[in-house]
Amino acid sequence: MNILLLGGGKTGAIVEEIARERGHSVDVLRSVDNPNASALTRERLGNVDSVIDFTNPGAVVLNIEACLAANKSMVVGTTGWYEELPRIQKIVAQSGTGFLFGANFSIGVNVLYEIAQTAAAALRHHYFGQIFERHHVHKQDAPSGTAIALQQAVQQSSGAQLEITSFREGDVVGMHELVLDSPHDTIYVCHDAKSRRGFAEGAVRGAEWLVGEKGFFDFKDVWRKLA
Repeated sequence: MNILLLGGGKTGAIVEEIARERGHSVDVLRSVDNPNASALTRERLGNVDSVIDFTNPGAVVLNIEACLAANKSMVVGTTGWYEELPRIQKIVAQSGTGFLFGANFSIGVNVLYEIAQTAAAALRHHYFGQIFERHHVHKQDAPSGTAIALQQAVQQSSGAQLEITSFREGDVVGMHELVLDSPHDTIYVCHDAKSRRGFAEGAVRGAEWLVGEKGFFDFKDVWRKLA
């Protein structure tokens, strides 16, 4: 598969490494060489089978629009743009392509969402809940997309919208914690990423799964289907 990787940051570098390990051809387009998606022409995208985006909230929407206009399937791991989801979903439907996005492409985090939905039952039994998330100082969006997805998972199960507290410190890869507290005990549900490799591998496997698929997909709904 010919993959065009948008973004040359830390996670992007690992995406490139894993994609090559899995036998794919990878071309990397850094944000500095793609202002306002100007490099994403039909000619540049002509031989591309799938685009993977790990850029930033300020660049990702224009990247998506350009790739969909060229009818290219796309995997988006960038967060901080979800207010545009309804509009992008309509564009995907019109383009007839496959589009996969996710607040987090780590299998472990997606297991966390499901555990949190079960644990949220405690909120109906006089527990008080909070969500904490920690990331490196360079992360631009706060709260993180993962923390918002965790908040939504709890809300879907319990009806309660928990407060999110965000920390930006050092080179923390990513830690997300749901705390459910009562006068009698405390429940901790936590995912602490040791490296970015889990995110990157999920994105590459997602791109592989997307081949031949058409439609708008959330990673949390498809991760069990990955080879």
